Amino acid sequence: MKIKVASLNPQKIQAVQDTILDYEILREAIVEGISADSGVSDQPKSLEETVSGAVNRAKNAFVDCDLSFGIESGLLEVPNTKSGYVDICICAIYDGKEVHVGGSSVFEIPKKIMDLMHGGMNMQDACFEAGLTANKNLGSAEGMIGILTKGRVTRLAYTKQAIISALIHLENKELF
Repeated sequence: MKIKVASLNPQKIQAVQDTILDYEILREAIVEGISADSGVSDQPKSLEETVSGAVNRAKNAFVDCDLSFGIESGLLEVPNTKSGYVDICICAIYDGKEVHVGGSSVFEIPKKIMDLMHGGMNMQDACFEAGLTANKNLGSAEGMIGILTKGRVTRLAYTKQAIISALIHLENKELF
C-alpha cells in the first residue's frame, strides 16, 4: 500500500507514519510526502476554508497511491474567547472515490498574535515577532500548540488527533 501525504512538512509526514502503525491494514504502507496545493489562503480563517484546504490537498496528492492525506490547520472565529479565534487541524483522507474528514481539539490563539495577524503577518512570523519563539520555522517544529502547552501537546500530537479522527471512517465503513 502507498500513502501520499500532501505536504513536505516533516511534522505532517511523521504524524502519518507514526499513526498508521496502530492500524493493521496500514502498518506496512509506504508513506511519502508530496507538495500539493490547498487552493485556499496560506492561513485559512474559517472551518469551511480549512476543510476545503485539507480536501484539496488530499485530492491533489492522489497520484500513484492508495490513500492520500491532506492536513490543514486553520482559524475559527469563536464567540466568548479573548482573541476571538481558535486553531484547529483538519485531516482529509482521499481513497480515489470518497473523502474522510477528521479534526483535532482546538486551542485559542493569543490576542497579541491575532493582532499581529490582523496587521498582515502570518502566524509563524507573528509568533516570532511577539517573542513566543526564536524559531522562524515554528510550523515544522513544535508549533504554537507546543509553545502554549509548554510541550504537553506538540504539533506532532495535535496533527495525530486529526489523523486518528479521519481514520474512524476507514475502520467503521459500515457506519458511514
